[in-house]
Amino acid sequence: MCYTVPLAGAMITSLAWRKSKSVKLWWLNLMFYGGALFGVIDHLWNGELFLISENIIKDLLLGVTITLCILLTWAFVLAFAKINPTLANHVTTKR
Repeated sequence: MCYTVPLAGAMITSLAWRKSKSVKLWWLNLMFYGGALFGVIDHLWNGELFLISENIIKDLLLGVTITLCILLTWAFVLAFAKINPTLANHVTTKR
């Protein structure tokens, strides 16, 4: 279940990205999908049938933690892009 929180974030940013076509939002979207994929692989790796663990609350809290880490990393990348103009050209411009 830890994959459901980043997957929800990915679906929300997918809908928002379709309207804005922002590169910043696209990167956040990819990071959310990566976090969701990580959660699915973790459940499969640990042999949890139907991708549900024994402690659903703990699993959902892990999903919230993963999502917060994704948001913090994304914010760090955007802040670093403002400091380093070379990186900003790759992260923030539309192609």
